[in-house]
Amino acid sequence: MSETPPNTLQYRFDGPEDAPVLILGPSLGTTWHMWDRQVPELAQQWRVFRFDLPGHGGAHAYAVGSVSDLAERLLATLDGLGVQRFGYAGCALGGAVGVELALRRPERVASLALIAASPRFGTADEFRQRGVIVRTNGLDPIARTSPDRWFTSGFAAAQPAITEWAVQMVRTTDPGCYIAACEALAAFDVRAELGLIGVPTLVLVGSDDQVTGPAEARTLVAGIPDARLAVVPGASHLVPVEQPAAVTDLLVRHFSTAWQPAVDSGTGQTAVPGIPVRAVLAAPPQPVAIAEIAPAPVLEPPQVMGRPDPYDTGLKVRREVLGDAHVDRALSQADDFSGDFQEFITRYAWGEIWDRPGLDRRSRSCVTLTALVAGGHLDELAFHTRAALRNGLTPDEIKEVLLQAAVYCGVPAANSAFRVAQQIIREETTPTE
Repeated sequence: MSETPPNTLQYRFDGPEDAPVLILGPSLGTTWHMWDRQVPELAQQWRVFRFDLPGHGGAHAYAVGSVSDLAERLLATLDGLGVQRFGYAGCALGGAVGVELALRRPERVASLALIAASPRFGTADEFRQRGVIVRTNGLDPIARTSPDRWFTSGFAAAQPAITEWAVQMVRTTDPGCYIAACEALAAFDVRAELGLIGVPTLVLVGSDDQVTGPAEARTLVAGIPDARLAVVPGASHLVPVEQPAAVTDLLVRHFSTAWQPAVDSGTGQTAVPGIPVRAVLAAPPQPVAIAEIAPAPVLEPPQVMGRPDPYDTGLKVRREVLGDAHVDRALSQADDFSGDFQEFITRYAWGEIWDRPGLDRRSRSCVTLTALVAGGHLDELAFHTRAALRNGLTPDEIKEVLLQAAVYCGVPAANSAFRVAQQIIREETTPTE
């Protein structure tokens, strides 16, 4: 077990001290206990390192802002322990951390397994909406629906104790850290970089995963040059919990045979890997489909000369604040008459003003809501109320903004604004069952 300063993670080791290190990364809302059924077998030949995400499993609530920040915090933890090179297996958000490590610090990753992972997890809107729900209602609505996302219906019905364990695991997570992790996943997108991953990779997915299913797994395999696909029948998103024997067998096979030797930067020689050789487990009780898919070409980003055009930044900020669905709808409706205006507001309103460092986005939302009330722009007030929730304002804070506006903009204007904002807040903060 570990003490955790702000720049490191809560962790534990299992297995021989002199064995190669194998890291197991958890999914959002889970703790290192999601790997309990894999550890006894893996710890026979690896030094198994498990960690908790910030605010999960009793870990200190030092939130991280991005997947890359989480990867750096993991590396800082490993540096403090003297661990330089390791194999890595991660589930969902834990898989995103593995991708980040393989892309940014490939010299430290000997082999990689990505479980229930994706180069982009759904849409940014979905995760920001989840953050809005947690900020307004707490984690209970997310906790109660977690078994539906994580397990097949048959497993959940047959294993009520595990189902309740899953609910309690989410319910005891720090809400702020959960929201920050949602924001990190909303911003995660490595689709154009998959071809740069140079370590042997196993992509493992449950056949019934409705969150990051076989389609996302095949995208990973198509993009990573040295990758193979394993589909586990009868499993959903949290496949290590639902089909532990099949997952354990696949991990043992992969890390026993696909451990890339380290390269000495001084001599250029490859070191002999310290992986013990032994017979792998018997085949799991259900067959596992493994397929090879050819790599996809890597697109090089265009080179920009001189001062960067703020359009791309503006489009990114506009999507983050207003949501993909709103922006896609606005751009799709643009024609020869309105297209220049859409380009104008993307470039200057969002690329120049909203991206300035002088105010954070919460403050900019407060200013924007007040200005829209003053101008009587109720249509824009509706989608900027949604934006304010995404930017971290609570319904009570939005109420205070509108009360302040009532004093300085007039009661009739605020009356209309309250009616619009009330409807939007109900829509955005009502948990979906």
